[in-house]
Amino acid sequence: MTVTAVEAPERPAHRDPNVLRWLGAYTASMIGDSIYFMALAWAAARTGSASGTGLVLAAGSIPRALLMLGGGVLADRLGPRRVVIGSDAARAVLVLVLAAVLVLTAPTVGVLVVVALLFGAVDALFLPAVGALPPRISTPGQLARIQGLRALAARGSSIIGAPMGGVAVATGGPSLAFAAAGVLFALSLPLLLSLRTRPLPEPETSGEASAAEKAPDTEKAPDTEKTPNAWNDLVGGLRYIRRHSLLGPLMLVIALSELGFVGPLNLGLIMLSEQRGWGAAGMGWIVAGFAGGAAGSALLLAVRGRVPRAGLVMCLMALVGAVGIASLAQVPTVAHAAAIAAFVGLTAGLAGALCGALVQTAADPAYLGRVTSVSTFFTYAIAPLSYPVTGAAVALWGTGPVFVVSAVVCASGGATGLVLTGLRRAELPR
Repeated sequence: MTVTAVEAPERPAHRDPNVLRWLGAYTASMIGDSIYFMALAWAAARTGSASGTGLVLAAGSIPRALLMLGGGVLADRLGPRRVVIGSDAARAVLVLVLAAVLVLTAPTVGVLVVVALLFGAVDALFLPAVGALPPRISTPGQLARIQGLRALAARGSSIIGAPMGGVAVATGGPSLAFAAAGVLFALSLPLLLSLRTRPLPEPETSGEASAAEKAPDTEKAPDTEKTPNAWNDLVGGLRYIRRHSLLGPLMLVIALSELGFVGPLNLGLIMLSEQRGWGAAGMGWIVAGFAGGAAGSALLLAVRGRVPRAGLVMCLMALVGAVGIASLAQVPTVAHAAAIAAFVGLTAGLAGALCGALVQTAADPAYLGRVTSVSTFFTYAIAPLSYPVTGAAVALWGTGPVFVVSAVVCASGGATGLVLTGLRRAELPR
């Protein structure tokens, strides 16, 4: 008589101590980020130079854009856990040193620009690595739930971090706020050091089409003898994405969605509030509505864990959310705008989380850092370029037409996914 071993049930991500350690470290780091940016803005404003303040706030985006793809190469070469630990350690040291400097002397534009450049360079390494880490700490079936938990942590960190930064600046000036950010970055380190990582699983190729399936011509894992340097690794990663049956279309959807979403939802809403006379308070209610909707979608995904027909749902949510974006500039009151913003946050948040989970389950383990760096590059480097275009377009044609055009760009991302069979039928692992 043979005894068949019964496989233990998969532990949900929200009950996995390893995932919770990662979540705690990620949350501490994100709150530190919020406090850092608050402190940097106030320190720059206290220099008394409007042009200098703008230079300081823009400086960090330059290395972030230039080095983001290289950060993905580094994550694949060294492993994302090492890169995240090194990045948080570097950020802790950097802002704690700045806090000490500001205790002794007043901030100058030159010092703040240097700090912003260094922080942006470290961020370019941190962002791809932290995005590539979840598949190494849990099973493929829990990645959608982890994306929901990560989105919840990001939203909560913004809600907590901004007031904390404001209180710290009001109490002890930017130096105290920088010190608080540095302590939070440092607090993430013990949690990251205790994190247990596992070898990434091979992509699933079961009878049911899964998100991990690759095209027949997809490249194999890189041969270190054929890719002896970082440049060849980067080119190989970009070629891998281009030839992949699912990742290529996903990157196109991400690019279109971010380009259409970032401008109107950041700069466009400010200009809309000014034109309608809603003021800063009205803007706050609209942003709160969006954050609430996004938090709701993150909670739904964190609790549910898996959404059937993830590719189809992602594309439909992008299309429906685009209708909400176009409607924002047409409503007469703040209450209506806040309600629509909540709807946009719910649909866009669900689409974004599903997209992130599909990227992580579709990518070959050897390329995961570089794939994550490309998707992050569109979000943090390319999408902000829409700010000046949005501002100029609103000045010429007003908010209504600009929001409609932005909605069309977002909708084109969802429509692209619906047209492409592989993306429309993509599934997350069970």
